[in-house]
Amino acid sequence: MIRKRSLVRRTAAVATAGAALFLLAACGGDESGTAGHGGHGAASATPSTSASASRGEHNPADVAFAKGMIPHHRQAVEMADLAPGRAGSAEVRKLAADIEKAQAPEIRALSGWLTSWGEEVPAAGAMDHSAHGMGGMMTDEEMSGLGDASGRAFDTAFLELMIKHHEGAVEMARTERADGSYGPATKMAGEIIASQSAEIERMRKLLGED
Repeated sequence: MIRKRSLVRRTAAVATAGAALFLLAACGGDESGTAGHGGHGAASATPSTSASASRGEHNPADVAFAKGMIPHHRQAVEMADLAPGRAGSAEVRKLAADIEKAQAPEIRALSGWLTSWGEEVPAAGAMDHSAHGMGGMMTDEEMSGLGDASGRAFDTAFLELMIKHHEGAVEMARTERADGSYGPATKMAGEIIASQSAEIERMRKLLGED
């Protein structure tokens, strides 16, 4: 009788353990399904889980894009701020205003993403010197020369330097499009490629190159 009861208890324990393993396997399958970039497994997750995964999904390329583009945009805005008092051409002043209008909100968005990811937002001016010469960034000498120019000389220098600056931003954005995984960041990168490529053509026309 005792042996029979012992056998019953063992059978029940095995059944319970088997059920627990089945539940763990099922939960693990759901987690792997939601980790992909919009994979089929995501359909089995709850809407709140899927939305959270979509918002938080990012990789090192996204972080590098945000940390590099913030000082890059800040310098473009700094250059644009010089135009109202120095540019000789109304077209150059309008271009500078358009650049500032587009890039200031992007700086805020990029900073917000870094904060939400637990990453440090580059301090104003902190990365500029180390980034000079990279991604089309201006050197101290170039920025100083632009600040000392006025009239037609300013217009020419501004357009030439900003073309170089935009070309660097487009390359950075292309890298993000190729390597990034965070949807809003890759979308912004696509917008930067389109808008700044168009502005490069606009500036070349103002220089008489096209």
